[in-house]
Amino acid sequence: MKAIHFLATLCLIFSFASLARAQSNDEIAKEWERAKAYTKEYLDAMPESGYSLKPTPEMRSFAEQMLHLADANYGLVAAATGEKSPIEHGDVEKTSDKTKENVTNKVMESYDFAINTIRKMTPAQLGEKIKLFDKFDLSRETALAKGFEHQTHHRGQTTVYLRLAGVKPPQEKLF
Repeated sequence: MKAIHFLATLCLIFSFASLARAQSNDEIAKEWERAKAYTKEYLDAMPESGYSLKPTPEMRSFAEQMLHLADANYGLVAAATGEKSPIEHGDVEKTSDKTKENVTNKVMESYDFAINTIRKMTPAQLGEKIKLFDKFDLSRETALAKGFEHQTHHRGQTTVYLRLAGVKPPQEKLF
């Protein structure tokens, strides 16, 4: 009887652990949704004329920073999840149409890919170990965190671009 009680307790513990893990990909997707909304505020705040703004000649323009962010969203999320990206690496950044409307559309599409792909993952997949870019051994969940960190980094860089254009950056969106 003690053995049955012990096994039942173990099953319950593993079930709760599994449930917590199952909520994790939903939580990850919600964070990407928040990041998408926050990035959209940056895209909306910059006037059309500021999309070509470069703080220094060797730096990317505002549009190029955002297109790089989008390109990496596809590449990093595809690599982390194992899902095929609908965009070839570098294609978003190579676009010649750097208008506010086109850049906004490209960036929002990259977030949609990330969010939808993450939502399709199973809890077990998040814990799977992968070799990211044939170089880094980590879990899929950690690889997704690296992708999230990358888009945060580049959006943060564009705060300076907004200030140089005379625009007040959007209010922080931590939650």
